Amino acid sequence: MTETIMRDHLHFYIDGQWVDPVAPKTAEVINPATEAVAGHIALGSAADVDKAVAAARRAFPTWSETTREQRLDLLKAIQAEYQRRMADLGEAIREEMGAPSGLANGFHVGLGAGHLQTAIELLETFPFEELRGPTLIRREPIGVCGLITPWNWPMNQTCVKVFPALATGCTMILKPPQLAPFSAQILAEIIDAAGVPAGVFNMIQGQGSVIGTALSTHEDVDMISFTGSEPVGVQIQKDAATTIKRVGLELGGKSAFIVLDDTALAENVTGATTGMMGNSGQTCSAGSRLLVPASRLDEALAAAKAAAQAVTVGDPAGDVAMGPVVSKAQYNIIQDYIAQGVAEGATLVAGGPGRPEGIEKGWFVRPTVFLGTNDMVIAREEIFGPVLVIIPYDDIDHAVAIANDSPFGLAGYVNGLDTAQVHAVARRLRTGWVSMNGGFDFHAPFGGYKRSGNGREWGEYGFHEYLEVKSMLGYA
Repeated sequence: MTETIMRDHLHFYIDGQWVDPVAPKTAEVINPATEAVAGHIALGSAADVDKAVAAARRAFPTWSETTREQRLDLLKAIQAEYQRRMADLGEAIREEMGAPSGLANGFHVGLGAGHLQTAIELLETFPFEELRGPTLIRREPIGVCGLITPWNWPMNQTCVKVFPALATGCTMILKPPQLAPFSAQILAEIIDAAGVPAGVFNMIQGQGSVIGTALSTHEDVDMISFTGSEPVGVQIQKDAATTIKRVGLELGGKSAFIVLDDTALAENVTGATTGMMGNSGQTCSAGSRLLVPASRLDEALAAAKAAAQAVTVGDPAGDVAMGPVVSKAQYNIIQDYIAQGVAEGATLVAGGPGRPEGIEKGWFVRPTVFLGTNDMVIAREEIFGPVLVIIPYDDIDHAVAIANDSPFGLAGYVNGLDTAQVHAVARRLRTGWVSMNGGFDFHAPFGGYKRSGNGREWGEYGFHEYLEVKSMLGYA
């Protein structure tokens, strides 16, 4: 294993300065590949939140009235700094949450860069004002925003909040994930170096139960944007209700990946299986239920087994496809689900309990594939690990019924050679985001139906999350 570099981040970024916490308290950050201490962070308190919110509130009147050009200048300055620090970000992501170097320096860091470029492109022409008859419709920044982000895609889910909020004229307090705080620290350094005005962007590290609660209940916070688990999202809604603030939630998923019955079936099953194992299965939109035609089940199982067994697992500093999961607690949860799958009668196709052969340290999970049914726990609940459940279907109507029979509705996938059929199936899925034959778009709105949340991020719809709508009657 690569030697761990000690990172100690014991200050918060508040009102344009790096400041000490109100009450000193620290926590260790563990490298999941080595189980060694990788660094320490300060844990904030409600008093730190009060300071940050006050700074954001003071900054809001001025920042909200800046011109499009002023905000573009800041975003472009951030972009230059981001590009300069990309290698630092990739290394931090590898250490904090175990993403392989190729993934950390590639898609992880690239997603953040993509959201920044998208925000710049949109801001150049976004219609903040629109005349409809005699009435001017004006879109104004909502105010002070609390941004609470998860550890699994730390740059993606931080940048998709911070940059639209900046672009639309909001001020903010970022609460990064306690398990993966290093990359957010670098992002704060990037934003500071780019010259963000004091109080516009603030960052406090700490426990979600403390910082998240303080932000959600704070009278002077106008909006909460949260990405994470369903139970926490429910609690945030309850906490925010007393101040009637806007709450945007991107929560869990148990997304279906439908492979159509055609000559590309084996290829599509291979791609779906390999994709599920990416980022160690720690993706809210992962296609964790793989739906295949029952008439070709044996062929599908063989392809999935071969794909799972071909996934290389090991030191994320090396040339591997999959690193560890983020923590011991997450490892234990996944092991419990694997045991649950065996206990409820699912057929183990590949992988299984314990670490991969030859690995004795680190929170590494075997790429696991089950054959099961949609009523099993492993097909109903979000596992958040490299565990795929294959479910056979009889016909297209059956496939759609299985896909939609879930409490979640975040994402879906349809792969097949008949484009018209792919489109028809995708239209019937009760999910907020459907990828057809590998489609991807930074401008496409992302968010869920049902228990997967509310609101939309990414692209133009991500701007609307941070805007209020004002009608100015009699304008013309």
